[in-house]
Amino acid sequence: MFKQKGGGFLQNTAQDIERIKGKFQACQRIFAALGDETRQYLVCMLLGCECSGSRVVDIAEKTNLSRPAISHHIQILKNAGIVKARREGTLIYYYLDPDDSEIQKIIDLFSDIQQIMKNVPDRSGEESFFI
Repeated sequence: MFKQKGGGFLQNTAQDIERIKGKFQACQRIFAALGDETRQYLVCMLLGCECSGSRVVDIAEKTNLSRPAISHHIQILKNAGIVKARREGTLIYYYLDPDDSEIQKIIDLFSDIQQIMKNVPDRSGEESFFI
């Protein structure tokens, strides 16, 4: 048995699987946002930038992407709760959200999946139906 948040235990029950389904649903927006290779690249760029953030024009200078394309992808990352924006006058700086609650949702989901997977029987000796 595995302890889960809130003091319960994951036992590979129907209730545990429903809980996992709910967590998947809560993570759908972030999975969609991070499922695109360009947005993955932008996240990596933002990880390596100054703490104050980057402007779209600065990102465009370092990539082969147009400013409208970058703005589009940044907006999707913002909607997913991964990126935040800060305005200084007419300039907008984008940065990764230090309150990583959206990232924590994914960590919690995969932690629960891993715990349940440890609780299922070993099937490595079974014959595969998908050969």
